[in-house]
Formats: sequence, structure tokens, C-alpha cells
Amino acid sequence: MTELLERAIARLKAFPSSEQDAIAKMILQEIEDERRWNESFTRSPDLLAKLAAEAMAEYHAGKTQELDPETL
Repeated sequence: MTELLERAIARLKAFPSSEQDAIAKMILQEIEDERRWNESFTRSPDLLAKLAAEAMAEYHAGKTQELDPETL
């Protein structure tokens, strides 16, 4: 375990049980989300390459527009 994680867990020990459980659920959910994300990429490298190629073709053909964070 890293020093940073050990410090975080040490601080969490002072929290009430309900808050410890809530944070533990968030951490476990994040770990599961990361596992599923990695699994999705592992299963579909050809699809991702195809989508990337299509996106680049649209960009080179002038069919894309710059993202403006102010209009999101």
C-alpha cells in the first residue's frame, strides 16, 4: 500500500461508520468502473482503431468543429 493511501485510510478512521462506508462504496465503485473500462478496451481494439480512423477522416475532411467549453 502506498504512503498516500495509508494516510487517507488513517484519516478515514476518524469518520463515523456511515461516512466510512459511503467512501468505501465510492472507492469500490471506482475500481469496478476502471475494471470494466479496461475490459471494454481489451475486447474491442479493432473497433476503437476504426472509430479513431473515422474521426480523423472527418477532421481532415473539415466535417468537425472546435469544441467551445463555453457552449457546453
